[in-house]
Amino acid sequence: MRRTEAAEVWFAPGRANLMGEHTDYNGGFVLPFALAQGVTAMASGRDDDLLVLRSKQVPDDPVTVRLDSLAPGSVTGWAAYLAGVAWALRAAGHVVRGATLDVDSDLPVGAGVASSAALECSVALALCSLSGVSVPRWELAAIAKRAENEFVGAPTGIIDQSAALLCAEGHALLLDCETLAATQVPFRPAAAGVSALVIDTRVTHALVSGEYAARRAECEAAARLLGVPALGGLTDVRVLHRLRDPLLRRRARHVITDSARARAIASALQGHSAEVGAGQPKIYAFIGKLLVEGHASLRDDFEVSWPEADVTVETAIAAGAYGAKMIGGGFGGSVLALVPAGHAGTVRAAVTETFTARGWTPPEFLDAVPSPPARRLG
Repeated sequence: MRRTEAAEVWFAPGRANLMGEHTDYNGGFVLPFALAQGVTAMASGRDDDLLVLRSKQVPDDPVTVRLDSLAPGSVTGWAAYLAGVAWALRAAGHVVRGATLDVDSDLPVGAGVASSAALECSVALALCSLSGVSVPRWELAAIAKRAENEFVGAPTGIIDQSAALLCAEGHALLLDCETLAATQVPFRPAAAGVSALVIDTRVTHALVSGEYAARRAECEAAARLLGVPALGGLTDVRVLHRLRDPLLRRRARHVITDSARARAIASALQGHSAEVGAGQPKIYAFIGKLLVEGHASLRDDFEVSWPEADVTVETAIAAGAYGAKMIGGGFGGSVLALVPAGHAGTVRAAVTETFTARGWTPPEFLDAVPSPPARRLG
């Protein structure tokens, strides 16, 4: 009979990204912060080398797999994210024991708030704890990313796993995705009288679709033509005249400018920017301007926005937001808006009214509070 053990409970948060979309896999800068919402994994060890996987969001029969049978393609659907973490840990040389894993989430799926990375990171911490394995968090982020890239088949960068594991409460994380150097940047919008609002447009995206992979391939092609390992190392858009293909030129311009915007926002929040006047309203007005520029770049140069996101950005700004932009991989998901606290209700009402008038599914709203990273709850 299988020996039973007391369960451990681990939590990993979702994330919103102030700036730096599609810059992570290009070796550029990103500036995410952790959300209060996330994924909980209740885990207990097993002595039979099995993974028994259950999800409260998918109340079907549990998925059961043997650890020694794990290989890319061997598990599909939601369970692939959990099994993939065990596979990636083993591939990294860590001994992983069997486990029963029950997962639950209060993050909207497909909303661009990194629900898959939160799932991976909560499970990764649980499996490491049950197996007596100690892995530095920066290394665990890379292992979880490998699970998503190679086991699940989604060619994402490392921003989401890094945010889940490395962010700090009341801060955004400025991450150089080339060197993985990380800087905690103070980000406390509520203390400045600002609401950070995630607006879920209810258009679901799927990063395993071909468009995301196509953007990555286009960026790699542009880097090869420019003779650099990755676009994120470039800081001057004047080099782009060397790209004869206007599509590749647009893709590269987005990566260079979005990475620069991430650094500029971090500097403003740290009080190091000469472009920003004194006082929190001026800082957030400056950040809002960059959010709008970032959205335009994602819409026009990278071409990953969608109509509901464009309308949400326009409506939020008209209703008093400092600025707004789509977040995540694109083709569906959410918009992040920075709003003077007194205008938050007006923005919610205006966006809802606009969606209703167009016959779209009403949006959902999430207060985005910069929160602690993944941790054990019990």
